[in-house]
Amino acid sequence: MNNALEQLKNCTDISALRLGMCSLFSRFGSIVRLDILTARQAGKRQALCFLRMDSPEHEQQLMSQFGVGRFGGDIVVIIDLHASGAANSFNASAEAPRSGCDARTQ
Repeated sequence: MNNALEQLKNCTDISALRLGMCSLFSRFGSIVRLDILTARQAGKRQALCFLRMDSPEHEQQLMSQFGVGRFGGDIVVIIDLHASGAANSFNASAEAPRSGCDARTQ
């Protein structure tokens, strides 16, 4: 996993993860949608992040830089969350969909 993505493991909640992803990915262009779901599989806590950029070119740059792919039409990034503290602070299993990063303060 890319070192920058690795740092997202330390996020304490979905809001912090959203802010970190917006900060990290906004250098590739505008993020028009970012949906985050959390899941637990075999005792491992993960954040499934689905995003869309403002252009296919920006999406391709992001995918190439971070080695991530698509699921359907969305770019998907899976973050393995730390088992101690941070993962337990994720109270919801899903975050209501919001448009892009500008909506993070709603």
